[in-house]
Amino acid sequence: MAILPAGSFNTSKRVYTAFKVGDVVEGGVERVTRGLWSGNVGTLSSFHTSSAQSALQKQYYYEVFNGISTNSQNESQFSVTYGNNDGSGSLGQNEDSPSNAIYSQYQQILLPGNQRVFKFNNVATQHVYAINLNRARLKDRLDPGNFMITLGELTGSTVANSSNHRGINKYATGSNIQLKVGGKFIQLIDDSADTQQSAGQVGRVYNLVSGSILKGVHSPKKYYGGVYPEQGVVILNADKLNTELNYNTVTGSNINGDNSYKLFTSLSGSYDTRDGGNRLGFQARNEERVQSTFYFVRAKNGEYNFSNNPSFVTGSNGAFKQKSFVNNPKSYITTVGLFNSSQELLAVAKLSKPILKSFSNEVLVKVKLDF
Repeated sequence: MAILPAGSFNTSKRVYTAFKVGDVVEGGVERVTRGLWSGNVGTLSSFHTSSAQSALQKQYYYEVFNGISTNSQNESQFSVTYGNNDGSGSLGQNEDSPSNAIYSQYQQILLPGNQRVFKFNNVATQHVYAINLNRARLKDRLDPGNFMITLGELTGSTVANSSNHRGINKYATGSNIQLKVGGKFIQLIDDSADTQQSAGQVGRVYNLVSGSILKGVHSPKKYYGGVYPEQGVVILNADKLNTELNYNTVTGSNINGDNSYKLFTSLSGSYDTRDGGNRLGFQARNEERVQSTFYFVRAKNGEYNFSNNPSFVTGSNGAFKQKSFVNNPKSYITTVGLFNSSQELLAVAKLSKPILKSFSNEVLVKVKLDF
């Protein structure tokens, strides 16, 4: 590895200086946490589905963006989906249905090999909703204790029990459901603050419970699902959402219940700062383990005092353009380049301001590279 302060060279005409023993120091591993959403934002307040998704794809999941999906500046943040162990609530029969495929997928990824159904607080459920965080947003993992979703009550039973539908829940499909006017909102967090979890085959697993980041877990403790930080997945108990938020999840056979869209609708109305602090959107942070290496770049008094910038000299004989540089040349270091043994540029460090270099001073620059 070698260095090159940009735009200068030393008296021996070398443009590279090799690092010596002790100039490169391996640092420790640092835990870095940032806002999970695009731009390292910690709160997602705008929710949009994608017009590019096909009708078949939407039978499995909805991709959620932070703005209109046709705008190239907006990005996918997470997806929402619904899974049913019996294959109900979607087109097809049993194992051939999208809902069964989704349930089986998460069961295989998240549950121990001998467990066939999801259990929350030791209560089994045959159907679940899921939030799958985009891998580009997630980094290494979801940061436990800095995660909160807000869900709004829906009009599920109102639609199913209307005079035209005679209480049949198959009419309460996702496209027919809206946020209930004046309905309640609940905030859900992980219980990492009061639960010690050892890492299993899928990493740490926490309960999804009612509470807030500011005030912690509510008492008495209400269980809504599970949080899997390493996987970037949140599983919600569909039975609980039916009871608490009126989802009225469609569970008929061979019918497109569009249940995934219900979770989107419940989430999409979750941000409104006028609502007394009850609608705070989707708050989350990611976590990343960063390995640091420090490079101590040294320019001694006799090095890098001349510049190869054309403005440094004048005329065909290469005389100094500034007469004051005669016998006392100076340069300004603005950039440090790190090269390999083949003189290939690997990294560039920019200084916050130029550093004056002359025969009367030496410069030490500490460059930190994070991996």
